Amino acid sequence: MLTTLYVVRHAHAIYTTDERNRTLSEKGYSDAKIVHKLLAAEQVDTYISSPYRRAWETIVSDASTAVLDERLRERQIAADPVEDFQGAIVRLWSNEEYQFPGGESNQAARKRGIDAFQDILAAYPGKRVAIGTHGNLMVLTMGHYDNQFDYAFWKQLQMPAIWKLTFDEQQYIRAEPVSIQK
Repeated sequence: MLTTLYVVRHAHAIYTTDERNRTLSEKGYSDAKIVHKLLAAEQVDTYISSPYRRAWETIVSDASTAVLDERLRERQIAADPVEDFQGAIVRLWSNEEYQFPGGESNQAARKRGIDAFQDILAAYPGKRVAIGTHGNLMVLTMGHYDNQFDYAFWKQLQMPAIWKLTFDEQQYIRAEPVSIQK
């Protein structure tokens, strides 16, 4: 029985240090409307999202229409904001086990994402499930299934982005991008 996961990186958001409540920008809201229509056209059965506002706003207009899963939140870089974000990301991607104080390693974040995906696949067999998440966690998790999803892929990943992953039970079959016409 085939299960389809539509893994969605959130649309552009207004930056604040409040990770949970960062809202989409004007462009982000415009793009989210396109994503909503596209997912409806794909006949998605279930919407599951990071509890971070920008993630669920990208796939649904109201958080009450999605299952919020803490495991789909963005990876924690460090306890405090880092001064050099790009440098921090390069360091994390170059050493799977490295973590900044109070942060998550790639290895830990990937495991969290894989656990979420495996539970979703077990709970929704044969369904079409939209997953609202974040760029780092998305690529780390998808990289477990397919090595095309790596740091270079993450660097060029757009906001929003949708990848359609097909599974036979827990067995990964393929990934394909879903075009977002803007």
